[in-house]
Amino acid sequence: MQEKLKAFERLLVIMDELRENCPWDKKQTLESLRHLTIEETYELCDAILEKDMEGIKGELGDLFLHLVFYAKIASETKHFDVADVLNGVCEKLIHRHPHIYGDVKVENEEDVKRNWEQLKLKEGKKSVLQGVPASLPALVKATRIQDKARGVGFDWDNKSQVWDKVQEEIAEFQHEEKQGDLAKMEDEFGDVLFSMVNYARFVGINPEDALERTNKKFIKRFTFLEEEVNKQGKNMKDMSLMEMEAIWQKAKKK
Repeated sequence: MQEKLKAFERLLVIMDELRENCPWDKKQTLESLRHLTIEETYELCDAILEKDMEGIKGELGDLFLHLVFYAKIASETKHFDVADVLNGVCEKLIHRHPHIYGDVKVENEEDVKRNWEQLKLKEGKKSVLQGVPASLPALVKATRIQDKARGVGFDWDNKSQVWDKVQEEIAEFQHEEKQGDLAKMEDEFGDVLFSMVNYARFVGINPEDALERTNKKFIKRFTFLEEEVNKQGKNMKDMSLMEMEAIWQKAKKK
């Protein structure tokens, strides 16, 4: 433990030195760091998907730096410091884990989640959905909304019901597609996606991870296709779909 505390103290000292002496660090604000933090978070997500443990370690370090940086900036305006941040999250964890730090009994993970959401409501939140950031990407937001609703008991009984809903939404989209009303098509397509996210949750799939893996798979195969076409001295625009499909099938075996 002492080694970990010493490492964290070292980061705090370096942050103080950089904030005082480095022209770039001195200029930064909460707002200027925001987009950089988002970028670092996505880089961490990439490393996790790639199962790159060295990459994960490096990206976690970058995020630690950002968290300390925000706290340092806030301390300069006397709003809070890093101790306030850490004590705050510690108190929150203790309060929201009464089955560990109190006498509440739970049977499983679902009981824990349900208690967590109920405690948040008691803390003053008017809706469990208030905890879902407005700026989340839509696919991630859909997952979090459904998780939150499930935490207070608003959920289907089994996955067959959810799949029936998926098929119902697809049928409604197809109906609007025949009508040709783009606005209604968009509404129904959103319902299809939302119901698919719900089904993914029921079968234990993270839809964001699943889609990103498919993105990476497509990029890898398409890059192979481009390289093969270049080797043949051809241009993709001049090739038939059948010719490209033959190369695509080779890419799938890689």
